[in-house]
Amino acid sequence: MSYRIKDIPITERPREKLKKYGSSTLSNSELLAIILKTGTKDKNVSELAIEVLKKYPINKLADITLNKIKEIKGIGEVKAIELLAIIELSKRINNIPLQEKQKLKNAKDIYLYCRHLFINKTQEYLYALYFNTKQELLEQKLLFIGTVNESNAHPREIFKEAYLLSATYIVCIHNHPSNDTTPSTADIKFTESIQKTGEIHGIKVLDHIIFGYNNFYSFYEMKKTKLEE
Repeated sequence: MSYRIKDIPITERPREKLKKYGSSTLSNSELLAIILKTGTKDKNVSELAIEVLKKYPINKLADITLNKIKEIKGIGEVKAIELLAIIELSKRINNIPLQEKQKLKNAKDIYLYCRHLFINKTQEYLYALYFNTKQELLEQKLLFIGTVNESNAHPREIFKEAYLLSATYIVCIHNHPSNDTTPSTADIKFTESIQKTGEIHGIKVLDHIIFGYNNFYSFYEMKKTKLEE
């Protein structure tokens, strides 16, 4: 027989834990239980949340459809619509454009500030970040989707935008969906190419950072080179 949410000690109920300890302390199933609000006659909301995540792990929820989520017993149209609305809102929050005049002093700052760009991406995405003389962020630009190399992500496109923005510095970032941030031969050649092009154009390439899910590789910090003060 299923236990009721009321049978759980108050301090262990998801809503109470959130109020006392903060949302970051809750598990995925506990957060989902709060969103779902209620369970069914046969299972409480915590069990329903666990069932949803067993069928659709957290990294699959982003692409779930209304009809698919309604296939789970206990998820009616109202619950399904509310869940999809929250998923879409979280996507939009994660993709808020970078703020102007943001100062990013090193590779870790850039990683923390930009990692949302690569959430659930299954291909490589190459961005260029453009900075002024004070190292204040002017703009970010998606340049290419696919394996990063000089022939596909041509340096010409990177520096064309730099001229339009009157940028002084550039940082290139891209992801490795495998989560292995070790630079490939193509990554190394591409980095050397854009660095040389930057020297010719008088626009310094400060770094090229490879993003994983929870780690990063900075070409210039690995060479003991930091972003200029």
